[in-house]
Amino acid sequence: MKFKRVLFIIIAIFLLAGCSTKEEPVPDDSKPKDAAVIKNTDVKNEPSNMFPLTGVATNEDTEQRAVAVMINNHPKARPQSGLSDADIVYELLAEGDITRFLAVFQSEMPNQIGPVRSARDYYIEMAKGLDCIYVCHGNSPEAKTMLDKGYIDNLNGLYYDGTLFQRSTDRNAPHNSYTSFDNIEKGAKEKGYELTGAPEPFTFLTKEEAVGLQGESALKIEITYGSAEFNVKYEYEGTEEKYKRYSNGEQTVEHKSSKPILLDNIFIIETTHKVVDDKGRLKIDLKSGGKGYLLQKGKVNEVEWVNKDGRIIPVKNDKEVGLIPGKTWVNIIPNQPGLVEDVSF
Repeated sequence: MKFKRVLFIIIAIFLLAGCSTKEEPVPDDSKPKDAAVIKNTDVKNEPSNMFPLTGVATNEDTEQRAVAVMINNHPKARPQSGLSDADIVYELLAEGDITRFLAVFQSEMPNQIGPVRSARDYYIEMAKGLDCIYVCHGNSPEAKTMLDKGYIDNLNGLYYDGTLFQRSTDRNAPHNSYTSFDNIEKGAKEKGYELTGAPEPFTFLTKEEAVGLQGESALKIEITYGSAEFNVKYEYEGTEEKYKRYSNGEQTVEHKSSKPILLDNIFIIETTHKVVDDKGRLKIDLKSGGKGYLLQKGKVNEVEWVNKDGRIIPVKNDKEVGLIPGKTWVNIIPNQPGLVEDVSF
């Protein structure tokens, strides 16, 4: 009985093999050619361009010029409009403990941006480094000198209040000035500014490099600017693999849609701040370089920052550190007391 059972199994295996052989398709010389055509089609469908400030691949035109807008961060100006579309946001002290944003747009252009606030010289320097059209509403004396001398192509709401800049009725001045990309483009054309000419791209990590990213855990980060109303907190969202931002405990979202601001890179740097007048206005050193922290994918690495051709970039061992493709927020804080005291992980 055992012999017959073994024989039956062997026969069944041969029968199955025979069926498999009969069902095998006859080789067709045309099929490799078809496969090659499909492969070539796939290559053609891959995005051909990359946005220089986000590293995101796209088939869209990426040669549009960047626009940098001064955004009000006073509690009465929150929540703001347009921040979720900014490629990079720089957050610095304007005077005293009050921070203000420089939101840089290149890959996305929101319909409404604001509230727009007044210029400072060091914000202008950062916008110049990315060859932006600079948009503000008002200015400090130092900033006025730079703008009047044509240091940077600019649109100032002081001269376009009620035309290119509109006042909302639900907030009081100076927290209610807004503009749009249609108006920025209109103003730029009127003043003869170029609307093309993308900034030089930052360095970005590949997908493989991002997956293998090393560093200390950084799931919650708090930054103190001196006043609770302007303190910043970031929380890493594991599902989204992005950071959520909070001001004074309230999440940073879009004004009308409540869309959250989600970030891929948090770059925190320290530098010298010096009070220059009785208004508490500051001189901030954006050229000398110094210590910094780079937060990505729930991890933090200590780096250095340098000013390279007007752009603030992270470096380690004299090599530029790559960013995760996506949105970046840069917090610039005083080096006294510095990052160790001002940042908690």
